[in-house]
Amino acid sequence: MDPVFFFELSGESKDMPAAEAIKCVEAECSRHKMIGSGPGYVIASFPEENLDGIADRIALTHSMGRYLGTYDPDDVNALSKIQLPKGTFAIKAKRFEGLMKDADSQKLIRDIGSILSKNNDVNLREPDVVVRMQMCDKVHLFIEEKAIDRHIMETRKVGERPFFSPISLHPKYARALINLTGAKRGDTVLDPFCGTGGIVIEAAEMGMKAIASDFDEEMVLGCRENMDFYDLGLYDYEVIDINDISDRFSEVDVVVTDPPYGRSTKTGGEDPHAIHMTAMSSIPKVLTKNGKAGIIFPYKMSSAAMALDSVFEQHVHGSLSRYYHVFGNFD
Repeated sequence: MDPVFFFELSGESKDMPAAEAIKCVEAECSRHKMIGSGPGYVIASFPEENLDGIADRIALTHSMGRYLGTYDPDDVNALSKIQLPKGTFAIKAKRFEGLMKDADSQKLIRDIGSILSKNNDVNLREPDVVVRMQMCDKVHLFIEEKAIDRHIMETRKVGERPFFSPISLHPKYARALINLTGAKRGDTVLDPFCGTGGIVIEAAEMGMKAIASDFDEEMVLGCRENMDFYDLGLYDYEVIDINDISDRFSEVDVVVTDPPYGRSTKTGGEDPHAIHMTAMSSIPKVLTKNGKAGIIFPYKMSSAAMALDSVFEQHVHGSLSRYYHVFGNFD
């Protein structure tokens, strides 16, 4: 029987972190089972050897590890059955978005620590084992095995690249959008509005064949410069308008893109909505039969050429929201 793992999700949007975690498990594991999910978490069973691969690509999860169980805060006696690995331990608690306000987290830590310390010593400064306590719908415990290093993605933000423009998707959201399509290692990933290369940088970092195109030659050259800066290679690239991408590319596994829509973006004088409509008709022409497209629009979008698999809203500020769409070809 495969071990069960707990995903401690971030709170960037209501549904996107859980969906991304599930897609990462599906993409990395030929054998898996989804056990459950709730506010701030996903629980899944899969072979332990797949844990590193999932952790290396996931963006909207804080930490992952071996699931110890779910408990009622008024009755933690079942914890006596837990067997921690050898060594010292410490418990670190987190209350997800203010849930379980009536539960005393410090009392829970003391009660749980008292039970676990019967077989393992406590070491709050340098524990061998970190037991995470997630307080949301109930109390969930897991052994932290993978903490996602957000700092690495911060080093690839637009301002850290040698070539940049003010408008660019943050690396964690670029990575999340790629993951939401279910892209696998070795897949071809095309961004036909590549800009400074934020999406293709993340695709290449995840072991995919990154393809970049844009109507603006300066952007394609800058994208190549940024890829070289991070010691990454482009599988292919082209200066080409979105309307013509099917003349140059075909049999692409995944298209992931953030088309222009703000006043600060370069559109060659064309109306952004017209560009979006052209993209919706052009993108399915380059995809494989089972290909997927992850596209961000400032509004919800439907397509006569592709089936909408899912859409996730991300509030930016004021009345501005981004909508992360995942499309697939019609069967």
